[in-house]
Amino acid sequence: MKKNFAEKSKEMTFLGMVVLMSTTSVLLNSCNSKNEVNAPIHSQEHPTAEIVPKIDDESVETDKRIIYLTFDDGPNQGTENLLKILDKRNVCATAFLVGKHAYGSKKQKDDLELLKQNPLIELANHSFTHAHNKYSDFYKNADAVVHDFDIAKDSLKLTDKIARTPGRNVWRLNNINVTDIKSTTAAADGLKKAGYKVIGWDLEWRPSQKMTLKGSHEAMLKKVDSIFFNDLEKTSRHLVFLTHDQYLRDTDSINELDLFIEKLQKSNRFVFRKISQYPKINEVLN
Repeated sequence: MKKNFAEKSKEMTFLGMVVLMSTTSVLLNSCNSKNEVNAPIHSQEHPTAEIVPKIDDESVETDKRIIYLTFDDGPNQGTENLLKILDKRNVCATAFLVGKHAYGSKKQKDDLELLKQNPLIELANHSFTHAHNKYSDFYKNADAVVHDFDIAKDSLKLTDKIARTPGRNVWRLNNINVTDIKSTTAAADGLKKAGYKVIGWDLEWRPSQKMTLKGSHEAMLKKVDSIFFNDLEKTSRHLVFLTHDQYLRDTDSINELDLFIEKLQKSNRFVFRKISQYPKINEVLN
């Protein structure tokens, strides 16, 4: 019989118990604190979050896995709902922002300020134009792609050069080089040469035709377990999760994401981090 993730972890029970006792105090300071409150999401107040320390893999017990919640295309419809979920669960995440979205309307400007003020959120670069949603044309000119990201970095006042390419699952770190579509290679290499640390994803929660979250939180939890069990993540024990702010506009989608995060927390098998804590991401690029 095929073992599930939980059964797989039991093989290291004794070791896990020893390490657990020595690392409990470290995990209590991470940004995946549990929140047992199941009240409807409505508060606009942002609780004070503890500072998240830099923690090496060795500080996380071996039966734990690390999840990076990332959300693209903000500020957008659904950004405020996303913040309410994160506040309710007191869990950290990374928002990959589109520069032009930050200035598209007064509401988007206000949402950008909410993102900047929330200590649970880390901001990263998702380009200025989002390729005008014409991806094939966008990636034909590598210099223009780099310039587009530079404009976003300056206009959003981003302090780091962590980036995600619009419409492409691309990785450019010292230890990971992945391009999903060959025609994007030159632009991706150009971003790396310009000092950008390009992060893709391991798992995406895709939308329905109505641009809401497709499927249930139970299905997504099974995918998380499958990726870890089969070692399909780009870096062992580290999973980058992606979805988009604009899918969080209806009650069902909001509740499904909330339940997804709640179940991950209650399983006590996962640690949440911001993307700047991804392994080797802060190394100087070659």
